[in-house]
Amino acid sequence: MGFVNQTTRRRLAGMVEMGANAVHDAATPIRAAWLGRVGYERGVELQEKIRQRILNREPEAMDTLLLLEHPPTYTVGRNCDRSDVLADPGWLRQRGITVAECDRGGRATYHGPGQLVGYPVLDLGRDRRGVRAYVRDLQEVLVRTVAAFGVTAVGGEERERIGVWVGSRKIASIGIHIRRWVTTHGFALNVSTELGDFSGILSCGFDAGVMTSIEELTGRRFGLQEVATASADAFAEVFGRRLVTVAPAALGLAREASAGSATSESRAPNPLAGSVFRPIPASPWSLRRELTGSDPRRKLPGSERLAAARGRSPEP
Repeated sequence: MGFVNQTTRRRLAGMVEMGANAVHDAATPIRAAWLGRVGYERGVELQEKIRQRILNREPEAMDTLLLLEHPPTYTVGRNCDRSDVLADPGWLRQRGITVAECDRGGRATYHGPGQLVGYPVLDLGRDRRGVRAYVRDLQEVLVRTVAAFGVTAVGGEERERIGVWVGSRKIASIGIHIRRWVTTHGFALNVSTELGDFSGILSCGFDAGVMTSIEELTGRRFGLQEVATASADAFAEVFGRRLVTVAPAALGLAREASAGSATSESRAPNPLAGSVFRPIPASPWSLRRELTGSDPRRKLPGSERLAAARGRSPEP
């Protein structure tokens, strides 16, 4: 923890306990919860429930930052080209990687053990409607987060380089979805990620060799919860919010994800059963119906109709 500031150290235990609240002067609160390892589909479901509460103006609705880790998953965004998924079904099965469609912007990316995923569910209509400003602020959150662990990074300026970079290497990706000015999806920061797992896709259009991690750059392995705490601090600072760290149960959602230690030493069994939409266990997309028996045209919860016809060009 040599690179972690004293404020972050004091707050580490508070990420999983009620009452260990960060204190900021800003009046508008944001609650942050560390969920541990959560299946990708469960993460989508949690975001959508929180967003719906905000859109419905329910009394308990509050802007929320979900911090977690996913089992090995390739996610396919709205702008993904079929050629972005390089791996064949056998390679995916060997690595234990599933493929799932999602409604965020961007192309293909990887989530897995050792990667911190942050899902801010925010009402941008309250104070900052600008989408570009929101993305820049997310980049700044990540720049400050990695700085706490001895890594100097910058946010990408061009559209093709959205994310956070250390020289020519990319350490974090950003992909968002906004409906009626309420956000979902967010960022993925490589902490001690198995970088070889990026080799099955063109991550955000880039070759796997572009990706890096805090561990690769520093030679040190930091705990995900430690990095999550630093990212929550940075988020509150950048967005000018009063940070309230809560246990998962305090989110008030049914079938709540349980908090826990997000270990990166071994791969947990894939917990993607009983979900809001089925993972796609193979690529390219043309194999989906053959391998899963599912209708590739069906509408996913919380999203527009994704790729309604597979022969149609992806959205720009």
